[in-house]
Amino acid sequence: MVAQPKLRMNVDEFLAWAEDRPGRFELVDGEVFAMSPERVRHAEVKAATYLALRSALNQAQRACFALPDGISVRIDEDTVFEPDALVYCGARAHPDATEIAAPIIVVEVQSPSTRAVDSGLKLARYFSLASVMHYLIVDPVKRVVIHHRRAEGGLIETRIATQATLDLTPPGLSLPVPDLFADLPPASDDA
Repeated sequence: MVAQPKLRMNVDEFLAWAEDRPGRFELVDGEVFAMSPERVRHAEVKAATYLALRSALNQAQRACFALPDGISVRIDEDTVFEPDALVYCGARAHPDATEIAAPIIVVEVQSPSTRAVDSGLKLARYFSLASVMHYLIVDPVKRVVIHHRRAEGGLIETRIATQATLDLTPPGLSLPVPDLFADLPPASDDA
């Protein structure tokens, strides 16, 4: 992410500013950050993750919905993220909504420029939302999923999975990790 030379904004100002602007942006502590272009590997894993979540929801027959990137998650009045995929439960969001207020699962697919932000700042900020039960960091190069899960007593448990099927309860989904990487060509040394 690259900071943009803009005045500080709150989330409402940012969403109005970003609505018709080309490119993708996030707001962190009132500062606008442009998101870097994606590599094909990143885009393929992001799409596979969204499709796997959607399939898991269909199989579990839960009153929940999966969304791909492009939808905002408000962290506080000065910070809004755009995860690579998310799941929310309850009533279907309005078709013109640009934010989901209470995601239960959020996903970030790592890229070389986002590793530290995904595992540091975003980890803490996503779990500041009471609704977030699972935060998945998907590494398309190592073909691994780091699953952070809200546990009893305010703890966050972390599991690292390569071949497992993740139990995402709540809402009661099974997510086979190999499905996220099934369509990728063999890993190369240029990653």
